[in-house]
Amino acid sequence: MVISMKNFKEKLALVPTKPGSYQMKNKDGVIIYVGKAKNLQRRLRSYFTKTQTGKTRMLVEDIDDFEYIVTSSELESLILEITLIKKYNPKYNILLKDDKTYPFIEFTKEKYPRLKVVRNVKRKKDKNYLYGPYPNVHAARKTVDMLNRLYPLRKCDKLKKEVCLYYHINECLGYCQKEVDPKQIEKMKQEIVSFLKGNSSLVISKIYNEMQKASDKLNFERAQELKEMLQDINITLNKQKIDLNDNYNFDLFNYYYDNNYLSIQLFFVRNGLLIGRHEEIISYLDFEDELIEYIIKFYDTNPILPKELLVPEEIDASLLEEYLQIKVTSPKRGKLKSLIDLAKENAIEKLNAEEETRKRNDDTRYEALEELKQLLKVESVSRIESFDNSHLFGTFYVGGMVVFQDFIPQKKEYRKYKISTEVKDDLSAMKEVLYRRYYKVLMENLVKPDLIVMDGGQLQIAVCKEIISSLGLNIPIIGLIKNKKHQTNEIMNQNFEILPVDKNSNLFLFLTKIQDEVHRYAITYHRNIKNKGALTSVLDLVPGIGEVKRKELIKKFGSLKKMKEATLEELETVVNKEVAKNLFLYLKDL
Repeated sequence: MVISMKNFKEKLALVPTKPGSYQMKNKDGVIIYVGKAKNLQRRLRSYFTKTQTGKTRMLVEDIDDFEYIVTSSELESLILEITLIKKYNPKYNILLKDDKTYPFIEFTKEKYPRLKVVRNVKRKKDKNYLYGPYPNVHAARKTVDMLNRLYPLRKCDKLKKEVCLYYHINECLGYCQKEVDPKQIEKMKQEIVSFLKGNSSLVISKIYNEMQKASDKLNFERAQELKEMLQDINITLNKQKIDLNDNYNFDLFNYYYDNNYLSIQLFFVRNGLLIGRHEEIISYLDFEDELIEYIIKFYDTNPILPKELLVPEEIDASLLEEYLQIKVTSPKRGKLKSLIDLAKENAIEKLNAEEETRKRNDDTRYEALEELKQLLKVESVSRIESFDNSHLFGTFYVGGMVVFQDFIPQKKEYRKYKISTEVKDDLSAMKEVLYRRYYKVLMENLVKPDLIVMDGGQLQIAVCKEIISSLGLNIPIIGLIKNKKHQTNEIMNQNFEILPVDKNSNLFLFLTKIQDEVHRYAITYHRNIKNKGALTSVLDLVPGIGEVKRKELIKKFGSLKKMKEATLEELETVVNKEVAKNLFLYLKDL
């Protein structure tokens, strides 16, 4: 499909042929895509003169205007592009679907060191020893567990007043009570660090000696456990070892693209060991620019940069090197070039294996979105927000909001709501959640949804219309009505009209999935709190109790049982009267 240039012909003629960043906007003036170009005019013209399909077609259909900023170099345009993407989070720019941070193994630099698996490494990277990343969190935890059992390191976060069970089973030296020789700690540290850097000989020798001692004492259960540890290490090392210099530390990136899909492969090599890989398939608009954007976004999420990054020749290594401030190279021969080629082979295999399924899924989503646009008589529907409540015997409501972008769940944008204890019915609970959500959208200038989906019919839609109108917003609303069997049966618009949607259509299926997801999210939030019975979880549910007051309550009462036995006056010594009353009522119903 070629989009007409008539609305932009004069404006495009004025665009310079210089490098810079450009921003596409929709009819509401919202930035929906940010890109960069060596030649702004040529790039911008290409959107409206070429045949477009898939994601690019959806973008172009959404464009109502564009702006651009000229820069003096390609690096400046890249920095500007990334800055604007971070600021506006445009819906058509790439999203890392697997954007969780990868775990690292942390060895603390304390007087009595600890060994653990961590994810939040931004504030720790200069304070402690970090090894990783480990895409396989199970492998990281198993390694830490093994080392903690072999070496009597400190296990507790804070030193206790008395020695604990770990001391009695010889897995801690009793740092809280005993005098420990610093030389013994230093020896453990050297052996553990050596192992984490890839030298397994000392740990293997230690396991073997411990296994012999256990066998001599007829402790066959312990001997078998140690034997299994030894086997795990040997298998892992054989799988990870690649034929490189032991001191090699780098990440290696390659890709393959076809039919608007980009398959990414990222290998992590530390001390000559391939400790894991990251792989992902995304749809793209301009793969050359988005490759660099992807790499930068990945290291924003996982901020421990490698000493060196290897990329294929066609990627602008010098541009990445300037931006990331690390060494970026493109091997042309030898073992490293073979590894680059291996990553590409993996990218091809991954895409070929999933291409048909992904294409089919994308086609059904695009068709459903097109049908929804026609039913609602709107130009664009992409971001959908849906709400549901859960309660305990008609009291202590919680609310949940889920977000879908082009019918794909955006789980990092899901939100939970604690609702005032004065609320005693579903509609009042929904009013509170909707008002809080869209008041915040207005006050913080957050992205508004293209559609709100309510779990229910006329009453729920009316409540939503009342709140949205009171805030001066204009957002389409639909309600999903269930039958007596509690199955989604009809779809109602904000004018209380039943929409003609085939129950076997993709659109009906996607909307039902949204309804099921928001119901699951809200009820799981409440169930987890009730089922765990954990004091911190219970306190999280009570309005007016934040992190500081929660800690004060735990410090004073110590347990859920003692808190339930407390009088209202005793609770008021920690929190104000209104919060104390909320907490008192809630605890009595548990």
